Amino acid sequence: MDRMNDIWRSLRSLPLWVQIWVVAILVPVNVLPFFVLDTPVGQAGAVAALVVLVTNGPLLWMYRGMNKILSIPHLIAWAPLEIYLLMLLTDSGFRAEAGDVELGLAVLLLIINGISLVFDVIDSAKWMAGDRATPGIAGGS
Repeated sequence: MDRMNDIWRSLRSLPLWVQIWVVAILVPVNVLPFFVLDTPVGQAGAVAALVVLVTNGPLLWMYRGMNKILSIPHLIAWAPLEIYLLMLLTDSGFRAEAGDVELGLAVLLLIINGISLVFDVIDSAKWMAGDRATPGIAGGS
C-alpha cells in the first residue's frame, strides 16, 4: 500500500496543470481507441496505448511515481502512431471512407499525443542527462 500512496503523492506533487493534462486529457484520449476497435485508427491507438500501459506500469511501480523515465515509452509508442495517423489523414481514400468518429479520433490523437511528445522529448533528455528524481518522493529516485 505504501507504493500506491507514493505514486499518488508523486502525481499530486506535480503542478496542477500537469495533473489535469495527465488525468483529464492524456489518459482519457488514449482510452478512446478501445471504443472503436473495428477501425484502423482504433486498432493503432489501442496498440500504442497498450505499449505505454505495459511499459509504464512497471516503471511507475519501480520508481514509486511520476519519474521522467515514463516519457521514454511514450516516444516508442506515440512517434510511430503519429506517423501512421499523418499518413492516414493525408490519404484522400482514407478520408473518404472513414466515418466522422474515426476521423475525429485520428485528429484528436494526433494533436494530444503530438503535444505529449514535445514534453516527452524534453523529459527523456533530462532523464538521460541524469535527472532521475521522482517528484514528491523523499530521496527521489
